[in-house]
Amino acid sequence: MSDQSDQLKERALQFSLDVLRLIDRLPRTISTDVIARQLAKSATSVASNYRATCNARSRAEFIAKLGMVVEEADESVCWLELIRRAEWIESKAVDPVKDEAVQLRAIFAKSVGTARKNYSH
Repeated sequence: MSDQSDQLKERALQFSLDVLRLIDRLPRTISTDVIARQLAKSATSVASNYRATCNARSRAEFIAKLGMVVEEADESVCWLELIRRAEWIESKAVDPVKDEAVQLRAIFAKSVGTARKNYSH
């Protein structure tokens, strides 16, 4: 794989770790437990699904898997925004993680668009 792909793998993995560490800081309530589980699943899926994307057997499979990465990143943004608005953790801790989720979503969404454009030609 390319250096860019390796960097994105590392970035997605670090994002997963950052989210898991953030989740550990949430107060233990029924509400936060539900959100924590959802966020843990979506954030770690960004990394694992991107790795799967890199091993796609066809362009169509690559596009489909990359689309899943975008969806999981977007879901992560949603849960992080909810945590921020609920003020369960100070915003200075949530904002950098949420910003990274937004950036990863944008990167992967752009990649999907490029892959779809190239696939149609």
